Amino acid sequence: MTFIVAGVDGGGSKTHVIIADERGQQLADATGPGSAARPGEVEQSATVIADTLREALASCEMSHVVPKVLCVGVAGAARDPEREALWQALAERDVAEEVVIHPDYSIALDDAFGDGPGVLLISGTGSAAFGRGPSGQTARCGGWGPVCGDEGSGAWIGRRALSIVTASADGREPETALVGAILTAAQVNEPRELIAWAAQSTPAQLASLAPVVTGVADAGDLRANALVSLAVEELVLHLRTLSRTLFGDERAATPTAFTGGLLRKGSTLRRRLEHRLRSAVPGAQIHAGEVNPARGAVRGALRYLGETVGS
Repeated sequence: MTFIVAGVDGGGSKTHVIIADERGQQLADATGPGSAARPGEVEQSATVIADTLREALASCEMSHVVPKVLCVGVAGAARDPEREALWQALAERDVAEEVVIHPDYSIALDDAFGDGPGVLLISGTGSAAFGRGPSGQTARCGGWGPVCGDEGSGAWIGRRALSIVTASADGREPETALVGAILTAAQVNEPRELIAWAAQSTPAQLASLAPVVTGVADAGDLRANALVSLAVEELVLHLRTLSRTLFGDERAATPTAFTGGLLRKGSTLRRRLEHRLRSAVPGAQIHAGEVNPARGAVRGALRYLGETVGS
């Protein structure tokens, strides 16, 4: 082995690091807290990435080895100020000989489709869809952030669930098992205590309520089921929009992949989304394997090395 590289997937809820050799073979990995690049918080993001990288290196007894390239795909890095600030923060920490920063969707697309066409839907703490058409044209849909976007995401579902609970407590909505389940998840005793809890919550904490909602829906609660159905429809809109933009029509053959915590294989949201796509986006050809964005970041690191050598 002549050198190693590192690939990082930095999301809102967790950070995944893979260490690989010069052939792209995985040597080790590690998972840490979220490291999304939010305005004014890039130092914290860089610290999480550096700490998780050190953990991964230690797990394969390579604490003394400096990766040739660290390729980081991180949520929020599509904006130039955050991307440049994060690059600077990581470079100052001497985490690798070279640091490359990409938006999180870029490394996920790389793992799902390589250089080929396809549409990738992300639903975790946030949500967005990104795609590449047969001609190489790229487009995105959604991903407007937790305040004015991220429909169908964990944080979006969490916020909606809180509104349902407060409406039910008022009598504006019927009784629902979501009330007790959300109070338990937030570790509060009554609905009024949710005011302070919600005011202090991060998007990741709001997203932690999404599995509670899907669990209550699976148990047969009508209101929770309605919320999950609404989330599915929002995600379908992302895919349909990019299918039309990049492939001409939702009936056209469209390679489709999913990533993010809410769209893991077998999850409630994914199962219902796949069922809905049969009629809403009939051309969707669903990628069978799990998308691993950190693995895509490793490929990005090796590609960067190849481009550097060839230039």
